[in-house]
Amino acid sequence: MALSLAISPCPNDTFVFDALVHGRVPGAPPVEVTYADVDVTNTAAERGAFDLVKVSYAALPWLLDDYHLLPCGGALGRGCGPLVLTRGDRTDLSGATVAVPGERTTAYLLFRLWAADQAPARIEVVPFHEIMPGVAAGRYDAGLVIHEARFTYPRHGLTALVDLGEWWEGDTGLPIPLGAILARRGAVDPAEAAAWIRESVRQAWADPAASREYVLTHAQEMEPDVVDRHIGLYVNEFTADLGEAGFAAVEALLGRAADAGLVPQTSSALATAWTS
Repeated sequence: MALSLAISPCPNDTFVFDALVHGRVPGAPPVEVTYADVDVTNTAAERGAFDLVKVSYAALPWLLDDYHLLPCGGALGRGCGPLVLTRGDRTDLSGATVAVPGERTTAYLLFRLWAADQAPARIEVVPFHEIMPGVAAGRYDAGLVIHEARFTYPRHGLTALVDLGEWWEGDTGLPIPLGAILARRGAVDPAEAAAWIRESVRQAWADPAASREYVLTHAQEMEPDVVDRHIGLYVNEFTADLGEAGFAAVEALLGRAADAGLVPQTSSALATAWTS
């Protein structure tokens, strides 16, 4: 039987999962892939729609009863946090309308923790690709962006009000937990799934050219140099193994968010029960 997998079309995901998707991982089953923004996969995972699924770490409190958190394949790192962008010289967000990519995204959770003392007047959930043009056109006072927007926002005439990754790292000393890979309980063995993903990562690093066509096909018209910078930033040592620092970052994020009343309390045992 084929394994159902949901990932984003972003270069880091297609780079990591290329070998698994294309049957080059020994012993892995055939894979049927769905490509969707993480806000869509967060919601789909609540329905148990996929065997393996990329979600936001911020969505874990609603998902860990039904899924195992895998210690590999996701997006977690340093210097790769979300940005809050504005069009002018605004120094805070009091009274602002802010476009965000999803209510249960890690970017928005980090934003809410950071903006606790300067709550915007209005939040609008907007498809990711519409955020920067919307801020540039004045439809929103600010926008919360992720991924390749780190490299392209100056083209839209925008300014970074805050780098939430820098804020998080400065405050905690920990990397930023952005996207997680989950395995549905009872549908796929987490140890086997982690082994498949790690082998896919190993092959991606060993022969980057093998995934090039696949990555560029799904890169939403990104220039090749932006694709390379995207992969270089988001595919790192934590992609192969979260390790102690990675799991500590997850615990810190969800613990702070629960203490602030932003997410349900989550047992740390659930988030770290399967770490081999």
